[in-house]
Parts: sequence; C-alpha cells; structure tokens
Amino acid sequence: MATLQAMRVVKEEERRCQSPRSPEGRLGMKVENLWDGFHQQGTKLAPIEKLNACFEGIPLSAFPTCPSSQVIEIRSDTSLAEAVRVLSEHRILGAPVFDVDAPEDANWMEKYIGVVEFAGIVVWILYQFEPPSSRSPKTGATFALALNGVTSAVGLDLGPEPAAATPGSFFEALITSEIYRSTKVREISGSFRWAPFLALQKEDSFLTMLLLLSKYKMKSIPIVDEGKIDNIITQSSVIHMLAECAGLQWFEDWGMKTLSQLGLPLMATDKIIKVYEDEPVLQAFKLMRKERIGGIPIVDASGKKAVGNISLRDICFLLTAPEIYHDYRFVTAKGFVMATKDYLEKNHEVTAHTMCNMVTCKKDNMMEELIVILDSKMIHRLYVVDDEGNLEGVITLRDIISKLVHEPRGYFGDFFDGVLPSPPNSRV
Repeated sequence: MATLQAMRVVKEEERRCQSPRSPEGRLGMKVENLWDGFHQQGTKLAPIEKLNACFEGIPLSAFPTCPSSQVIEIRSDTSLAEAVRVLSEHRILGAPVFDVDAPEDANWMEKYIGVVEFAGIVVWILYQFEPPSSRSPKTGATFALALNGVTSAVGLDLGPEPAAATPGSFFEALITSEIYRSTKVREISGSFRWAPFLALQKEDSFLTMLLLLSKYKMKSIPIVDEGKIDNIITQSSVIHMLAECAGLQWFEDWGMKTLSQLGLPLMATDKIIKVYEDEPVLQAFKLMRKERIGGIPIVDASGKKAVGNISLRDICFLLTAPEIYHDYRFVTAKGFVMATKDYLEKNHEVTAHTMCNMVTCKKDNMMEELIVILDSKMIHRLYVVDDEGNLEGVITLRDIISKLVHEPRGYFGDFFDGVLPSPPNSRV
C-alpha cells in the first residue's frame, strides 16, 4: 500500500511539472494551486464552497483574451441590415452598441446603450411582417408602435396561439423591405429581445463572471479596461476552459460526477419546451423568444422522440440566405432544418455547430464527458434521452456552469436594481 501511495505522489508531481497545453490550462493551474492551498491549510470547506473561494481569488485579467475578430462594436446609427451583415461576417451572435451621440469624455457606462443580438434583430423584423393569424390580427396602431421601437414583451405579446404557416418566399421579401434596410439599431432599443450592456472590469473575480453567465442568464460579458472593451467572455469560452482543465484534481472531483449526481437535467420531462416537426418554423422562434431560451428540440408526432434541433444560431439563415426556402409552400420546423443542411453541404460550410444536429447523452454520463463533447463540437446544448431514445431533458452551457459555483448570500447586493431581473430563487 505504501508503494502504491508513493507511486501516486510521483505521478502527481509529474503531472504538475508538465507544461500546460494552453492559456486555459495555465488558468486551471491557478485554480489548482488555490485548491491545494486550502487543503494544505486544513481548511474544512465543502467542495463547492472551496471552488467558490478559488474562483473568487482569481481576477478576470487572468482569462485568455478572445480573438480580436470577436470584439466587435456596432454603432447605434447602423441599419438592421448592416448589423446582420457584420454579425454574420464575424460569426458572432451579438455585439455591444456604441452610442454615437455620447460625449467624447463619456465613461463606458454612458458609451454603450445595450447589446444587439442576432436573434433580437430577426425576431423584431419577423414580428413586423409575420402573417397574422385569425386570432391575433395586426392592427395599424400595433404596427405603428413597432415601427417606432416601442415594443415590449408585455405590450405586444403574440399570445399563446400557434404561428401562422409561412411560405418560403416570405423570407426573401424581408431583406428587400424598407423597414429592414432603414431602421437603425438604436430604434429597436428597449424591444423584447434587447439585452442591457452589463460589463465587468479586469479586477472583478471569476466567481462574479460565472454567476452572471449562469444564474443571471448572460450569454456573454464584455470586460472593460480604461473605458473600452478589452475582452469578451462567453459561456462557450468558459466551457472550453473547463475542457482544458481535465486531469486537474479540482476539476476531476467535480467532473467525474454523473448528471444525476449533480441534479441534472434541471427541467422535468413534461416541462421541456419543444416544437413538433410539422409545425411552422416561426413557432420554434416564438417559443424561444417567449421562454427566453437559446434552442429547442424538434419532436415527432408522438412528442417523445427528438428528431432535430433548432437554435438561435440557425435563425440567421432566414435573413442571410432566404433563398434556401424559396421553393417551400410553407416552411415547417423539419423543413427548415433539412433545407439549411442541404444549403450548408452544397456550399461546403458544414461544421459541427451549423448542422442543426441534436447530440444526445444519458443521465449516467459524467460531467467531464459532456464538457468534452460540447467543446469539441462547439454546441450549446445536449439532449438527455432514455434507453429507448425518448427525450428526458436538456443540458445547456448555463446549466453546467451553474453546477460549478453557487451565489453566496448577499453577493451582489443591489447591483442589479433596474438592470437585470433577478432569478426566481435569487437570494440577493
């Protein structure tokens, strides 16, 4: 037994001496050093409390800088059409909006008026032109309000009725419309998909960032330095960091647990938001907007078997390549996925995260396995199925990050007042 213990010590020292394979690996070692420090000091903390303390002790300046092509700002006087082009060209889902009317000496809180997201533009423009259903006719007053950017989830709720069937040519008409070409980004400020500009600074902690990306549902967080955006940290970049930490003790203690042991999936099977394969594709986007989620499964007629996946990433094709759907009498959820796949294959643009594929897992899969899959395939969610392939749940990047840390009581104080809605179980 003593010999075995000695071998373990030697292997541990060998692992520590190995050069990290990436900046994220070096970051993981910082966490490891803090983790070991608590152990050596005899500090008695539960594992999640120890992780909280480790992440609180690391400033955001330690996080690797994202490629400059992803640090994009959009002027407030940019047209929606141009904003779509910029976001699509840089393959990003959103960007901070710079107020062109801000004074030269304005601080960063005054310079940026929000974050415009691809999904926000698309949903807003679709709302203006959506073929009205018999139960929700679009009135002139409603349309006038929409034109002036005075839209909100409360005032202009589309209601519970299903989306109307939409012909394929409908989407081509959108990109030639005057409202799409002339409406400025600032004019949709305050709409139902407008995100506030909430930034952190380099001296803020990892724990703060992780809580914002999980419990407070931020998709990305700009990091400002000397009044300008220096870095942007996304949920995906955090998952990539975790994938690079495989083998480190602090990660293995957490990553070797199964989904069931960590209390995942969070949502009960009968609460899963889904769209049927023969429903109009706009129904999928309506549900995503209403439920404020980034993707939903497409299910067969039984409602139990998932046959595909639609995410907010896919919504961009409605405006960037509307000719895909031209020949469809009406575009269903399944038809949308099939047409998009064909387009990507013909144009040699197929990647793991642009195929609308759904990737599945089981409740007895370990967290480490899921992180490796999500990172390598560059996807944002996995679908949990049983042995018969029936859908049991959804695991998102946010769910995973939420199981890594927890919010100490009173951590944010009144920081979010008027900025973000607190989650239902918030303790601030």
